[in-house]
Amino acid sequence: MSIDPALLEIFACPQCHAPLREQPAEDSGADSELVCTSADCGLAYPVRDGIPVLLVDEARRPA
Repeated sequence: MSIDPALLEIFACPQCHAPLREQPAEDSGADSELVCTSADCGLAYPVRDGIPVLLVDEARRPA
């Protein structure tokens, strides 16, 4: 399931407030991920059952 583009435009990273982009999840427990576009941050937030989980504690750290 894809995030509505209008919503994606207003979502921002809770950690650094940079825009987010959607990409397929690397973790099988999530539908997709919203990834921070900041080179310094890069956190990946899971989307579960079509609902973005924008909690820093739930985010995957960049490799």
